[in-house]
Amino acid sequence: MPPDRKNTAPAAAIIPTPPSAATAATVFVVDDDAAVRDSLGYLIGSVHLAVEAFATPGEFLRAHDPARPGCLVLDLRMPEMGGLELLEKLRAHGNTLPVLFLTAHGSVPVAVSAIQHGAVDFLEKPVNQQVLIERILHAVALDTRTRGRSASRQEVLERYRSLTARERDVLERVVAGDANKQIADHLAVSPKTVETHRARVMQKMAAESLAELVRMVLEARLIREIPDKL
Repeated sequence: MPPDRKNTAPAAAIIPTPPSAATAATVFVVDDDAAVRDSLGYLIGSVHLAVEAFATPGEFLRAHDPARPGCLVLDLRMPEMGGLELLEKLRAHGNTLPVLFLTAHGSVPVAVSAIQHGAVDFLEKPVNQQVLIERILHAVALDTRTRGRSASRQEVLERYRSLTARERDVLERVVAGDANKQIADHLAVSPKTVETHRARVMQKMAAESLAELVRMVLEARLIREIPDKL
């Protein structure tokens, strides 16, 4: 028999299968109510998502590996540590795991505070099953995109670190929109030297065009101040 789903309202239909990007993800549940953990585990598992449930934030923190993709369904009020405090700890350590609050103690000020602290959603118990599954899938997809951007940025940073100091100088001037002669005057070198450094920058950064090079720099935030003309 499935557990009593007293904290989830009936739904007209449950999404049968999540997108393929979600199949490797895990939905982490932290709630001090065993019945809620069982209910959520049954519901989330019914759409073929992996679930791991924890009775306290402390248990979750001790077991959690930030490298694992997914999302966190979190209760707001718990004896050992509140949900907001757990969220603050995660963000303080650079953990970007999407967090959905599911609570029986919702209010507008509390919801606003949760969102300001970085939560992606705030739902009140009892929650409609269809809505909950949709929000969880959205959070998992968000995590997938965030991790993809992080990996791409890391690749660009590694390429950037391979540049010499002079190549970085040239890169900065190129992204600023300067022509080779302007860069040569600024760095007190010959235009031919600038051309050589510029070619090496393009090669090391694996950029096929100036536009792609500029996009890399902007998205990876390699240079803090980019002129408005870009």
